Amino acid sequence: MNKEELKEKYGKKRVPHEWCGTDKFTALVTTFFGSGMSPKAPGTMGSLAATIVAYPMALLASSLFGDSIELSLGRFCCVNLYFLMAALIVFFGAIPFVNKAMRDTGTEDPGWIVIDEVCGIFMALTFFPTDIIVAHPWFLVIAFGLFRFFDILKPLGIHKMEKLPGAWGVMADDLLGGVYAGILLWLSAIGIYALAF
Repeated sequence: MNKEELKEKYGKKRVPHEWCGTDKFTALVTTFFGSGMSPKAPGTMGSLAATIVAYPMALLASSLFGDSIELSLGRFCCVNLYFLMAALIVFFGAIPFVNKAMRDTGTEDPGWIVIDEVCGIFMALTFFPTDIIVAHPWFLVIAFGLFRFFDILKPLGIHKMEKLPGAWGVMADDLLGGVYAGILLWLSAIGIYALAF
């Protein structure tokens, strides 16, 4: 994304309380329980809220399912089915709410819709074992930082996903950003493990 596109997307003035144009439940879902209502950096606030929620989710998954929720693809590689399911449920479940919110408010991908950031954070954690998240929660900070990098700059085809129609474009770019962030998170964990041992 070039400077002009960044300025157009993030530099525009927000209409205060724009989300009031839709019903309360839709606003609650699309702003992820109000985190997107932040007057400054709503995308960052939504990502932060999702990162905070991810820790108790990992604790719950670890206590209920243990390692059975991970699909092993080798010694250092797994797919965390719990966070994959969470990301996909948020992705497909949010589509009608995002479409309704944009239609009701006459907007196109407004900053206060942050449910897409939630999907992206959960997708980033899909490539990471739950027990490591529980034992080393600071990896969540790395996941947050990597995801925000991809969400803001939108490299490697992420920007093209925004061109999909309606809510699909709003959600898909963050899903792909989460995939890229997850791969880098996984690679960083391997690097840290190799240095430690």
